[in-house]
Amino acid sequence: MYNNGSIADVETDDVESEVGESMYSRPLLIKRSNTTSQIAIVGANVCPVESLDYENPENDLVNEDLRLRKIQVFQYVLLKWAFALIIGLSTGLVGIFSNIAVENIAGFKLLLTREFMQKHEYYKAFIVYAGCNLGLAASAAALCAFIAPSAAGSGIPEVKAYLNGVDAYSILAPSTLFVKIFGSIFGVSAGFVVGKEGPMVHTGSCIASLIGQGGSRKYGLTWRWLRYFKNDRDRRDLITCGAAAGVAAAFRAPVGGVLFALEEAASWWRSALLWRTFFTTAVVAIVLRGFIQLCSSGNCGLFGEGGLIMYDISAAKVVYSAPDILAVMLLGVIGGLLGSLYNYLVDKVLRTYSIINEKGAAVKILLVITISLLTSICSYGLPWLAACIPCPDKVSTSCPNTDVSGNYKSFQCPPGHYNDLASLFLNTNDDAIRNLLSTDTAKEFYISSLLIFFGAVYFLGIITYGIAIPSGLFIPVILAGSCYGRLIGRLFEPVSKLDVGLFSLLGAASFLGGTMRMTVSLCVILLELTNDLLVLPLVMLVLLISKTMGDMFNKGVYDQIVKIKGLPYMEAHPEHYMKNLVARDVVTGPLISFCGVERVGNIVHALRNTGHNGFPVVDEPPFSDAPELCGLVLRSHLLVLLKGKIFSRDRVLARNKILHKIAELDFAKGKGLNVEDLDIKEEEMDMHVDLHPIANTSPYAVVETMSLAKAAILFREVGLRHMVVIPKSQGRSPVVGILTRHDFMPEHILGLYPHIRYRK
Repeated sequence: MYNNGSIADVETDDVESEVGESMYSRPLLIKRSNTTSQIAIVGANVCPVESLDYENPENDLVNEDLRLRKIQVFQYVLLKWAFALIIGLSTGLVGIFSNIAVENIAGFKLLLTREFMQKHEYYKAFIVYAGCNLGLAASAAALCAFIAPSAAGSGIPEVKAYLNGVDAYSILAPSTLFVKIFGSIFGVSAGFVVGKEGPMVHTGSCIASLIGQGGSRKYGLTWRWLRYFKNDRDRRDLITCGAAAGVAAAFRAPVGGVLFALEEAASWWRSALLWRTFFTTAVVAIVLRGFIQLCSSGNCGLFGEGGLIMYDISAAKVVYSAPDILAVMLLGVIGGLLGSLYNYLVDKVLRTYSIINEKGAAVKILLVITISLLTSICSYGLPWLAACIPCPDKVSTSCPNTDVSGNYKSFQCPPGHYNDLASLFLNTNDDAIRNLLSTDTAKEFYISSLLIFFGAVYFLGIITYGIAIPSGLFIPVILAGSCYGRLIGRLFEPVSKLDVGLFSLLGAASFLGGTMRMTVSLCVILLELTNDLLVLPLVMLVLLISKTMGDMFNKGVYDQIVKIKGLPYMEAHPEHYMKNLVARDVVTGPLISFCGVERVGNIVHALRNTGHNGFPVVDEPPFSDAPELCGLVLRSHLLVLLKGKIFSRDRVLARNKILHKIAELDFAKGKGLNVEDLDIKEEEMDMHVDLHPIANTSPYAVVETMSLAKAAILFREVGLRHMVVIPKSQGRSPVVGILTRHDFMPEHILGLYPHIRYRK
């Protein structure tokens, strides 16, 4: 039985034109291509989008293979833990390399600038400072523009979408990994208001993907003994471990990494994955600790300072009273308001940059150079607005500071004085945060200087994110938050008992909660960063208030970026109007299905003329008494079966013949096949092939009258690619249609029912 026509089981790579209008702020043109599985969107990058197969199929091939592979089960489990170890080691080493490289490159740049400043050659100092920044920025932009455009940005939204079931093109490719590492080093060293923490999450995920799929076919690096993991389900678990390892390497926060993967990145979780993720981050912590000990002599810049604690504020006395609680609540409200405004402005900037970046690689690089020059002007020019401050009598460090980094920068000031703005601008971002979080330095920064620095960082952080360099959002948000936190601490100083360094930490927490809308993972990450458990209740309070305030205005920044990129992300909670619809309301037809024993020509015709990735298999007499659903067969499995040419002249069952010639692991090759790779002769088109052995005999099916909201929850929680809709009454076709990720997208539903949004 073969019915020609369109169907709702067109995968997310065939997104309907209604998607564009609500995702972007201007009219869009969407061109559909079933053969290349791409959508071309004017105003955004071309992004081929594919759904992932997280469901374990149940068919004759799988059952037969399980019986034959009992001895290999132990090897499979052992490899899972071995891969977790390798991911932890690799991500830890990359994290160390990135830190050391940034410290030394940025340190050399600042040292060169300081030498000219000491000679009072201020114009030459600016030329050297801006020139180094421009060279590093152009290098990062060139890597992104010419080698891996998908490496630009944080990478967390893409990883989050992948773990939700969306496979965007090349986001985890080896070229992306290369550019992410070196582009991030160049970008952070160039003085941009960006961090390497977000890119580290993407880097860890790329490492996990590369290991999990047994290398890369494109670059000829594959290993046959890793074939067990060439499936989406195992790759998802490994990439979850990689994302957690990236956070652990970036913040030296192993427990925070696990919680970040659980709270923000992963859409699906289980206890076995928790153990492996925890093991992976523990390995990262051990690797970091070992190399920090080696670098403690000072040969690695400031990388070894503080051990595993990046911003140690444990020396501050944590005693608070009613005025302090009021100040913390005020910080939470401010963080929520500023965070929602930050997300709104980032959204507008990203939409603008997506249009600019369409004009080619040269324009991308020019935009990066422009932002770099503006950043250099602000970093070097704004400290001239600050007055020179006499050095305090009792300080633990030298004043003025002549080192590459640290507090009390002399800049243009005479001996015995320092420039507080220079201590923030002419430092690496990590050192600037360390200065803001420093304790027992209440009067170090003037209120006017804090206001200037906050305005500059807030503005530069917004316009920098979205240019063609790897860039994280964590550090800009922490910088701005700790700045206004210290400012609030100065204002409440007459009635507060808390150190201004603790106010800086609480300000950073409030801004993080207001922008990213995470609570548990951020709380633990901040505690691991600062080594102060006594401040836990205040951090919890400020995160809850800032997240609540921010949620009143818009979504978290990563959720907004996923939306802007057009990635079909399945939300945890369905839209309210989905309760007013049932499954059959969003099914579009007619349906394309196959018989249990189907004609080869019909299958080839369907594969060539549709972009569908799943087809129902329906048995009819003489194989059954009445039409009944046999199962669901995937496009990739059909391609493997057709390439094997296990055909017969008559419509007969060929189970044993197929099981003898094809194994379950052969299906791993299906994703690399196209219809054009098939060599089907004309006389073979009239032959038949048995689909029973490869059909998933127990696909997830819902009755057509099920609430669309309930179906959406089931689809996401189980991690499905296809959901079969069956009729409520007998005497009809056994299949009403197939629901895919696209059918649950608000753009598709509102395109079918424009007025349902307003129904209660």
